[in-house]
Amino acid sequence: MKLKLKKLADKLRAIGVNNVKVKEPLSMHSSWKIGGPSDIFVEVEDVSPLQRLVAFAKEYDIPLIVIGKGSNILFSDEGLRGIVAKFGKAFANVKIDGANIIADAGVWVPLLVKLAASRGIAGIEHAAGIPGTLGGLIYMNGGSLQQSIGDTIKCIWALDENGKVVEMTRKECEFSYRSSVFQRKNLIILRAHLEGSLDEPNNIRRRAIDILAERKHKFPLKQPNCGSVFTNNPEIYKAAGPPGKIIEEAGLKGLRIGGLMVSPIHANFIVNVGGGTSKDAFELVAKIRDIVYKRIGYWLECEVRYVTPEGDIAPLHKFI
Repeated sequence: MKLKLKKLADKLRAIGVNNVKVKEPLSMHSSWKIGGPSDIFVEVEDVSPLQRLVAFAKEYDIPLIVIGKGSNILFSDEGLRGIVAKFGKAFANVKIDGANIIADAGVWVPLLVKLAASRGIAGIEHAAGIPGTLGGLIYMNGGSLQQSIGDTIKCIWALDENGKVVEMTRKECEFSYRSSVFQRKNLIILRAHLEGSLDEPNNIRRRAIDILAERKHKFPLKQPNCGSVFTNNPEIYKAAGPPGKIIEEAGLKGLRIGGLMVSPIHANFIVNVGGGTSKDAFELVAKIRDIVYKRIGYWLECEVRYVTPEGDIAPLHKFI
C-alpha cells in the first residue's frame, strides 16, 4: 500500500503538483485537532495545479476534498482514503478597488476583515474573529449578528468537476441561512468578488472590535473546537431558543465523553480537552441530541461537517 501511495505521489509531482505528502495526519489540519491520516495530502498555491489535481483524481477515481483551515470539519479517526488539498499561503491574494474586494478562497477571514476596515469598506466586519478561510465562510454562508457573507457576494469563481473555471452570480450561489449551492454540488470555490459600502475606517474598526470582544467573552477560543456544533434552526429557535441555550437548560454543560467536552463557557461548543476522537464526537453529539429531543421534541441539526474515510461530506447528524 505504501508503495502504491508513493507512486501516486510521484505521478502528481511529475504533472506539476508540488507540496505532496503521504499519510499526513489530518489532526494537524483540523481546528478540532481530530483525524487520522490522509493517503495523499497536497498544499495548493494556485489554480493551475489544482486543476491538474482535479483531473488526476477523476482519472484515477480517487476521492478529493479541498479544505482551508479545517475549522468546521470533523475528520474520521481512520483518516481519508483519497486526497486532501489544502489552500496554501500563496492562495490568499486580495485586490481592492473602492468598495469592491476580490479575494482568493485561501484568505484568512480575520485578516480580510482587518484589511477591509483599514480601507474603509464596511459589510464584512460581522465576520471578525471567525477562524477560517474565505472559501469555508462562503461554503457555509457563515457570519454573525444575523448577517452572512453571502449578503456581500457579487460573484464567485469556482472549479467544476471537470476542472473548468466557472463564474457564478450571487443568485446562482443559492445562499440561505448557513447554506449555499457549494454544499450540494461538486464545485471548488476559488475566489470571490465582495461588494461592501464605504464608511469611516474608525467606525468599522470599532464595530469589529466590539464583535471580537463579544466573541472572546462568549466562546471558548483557547481550546480546540470546531465552532458552533449545532445550527440555529428557525423553527427550533422559535419553539425553544438557540442551541446553546437549549443544551445548557438540559444541564449538559461540562458533559464529557473521552477527550471531548461540552464547553462550560458556551454549550454549543464542544472542546477537545486532550486526545479527543471522532468516535468521541459521534457519541457526545448523539447523546446531546437524544437528551434534547426527549426534552423539547426537536432533533438538533449539526453545522459541523463530517468527512468519511471514503470522502463523503455531510452534516454530522446525517451519519448518526
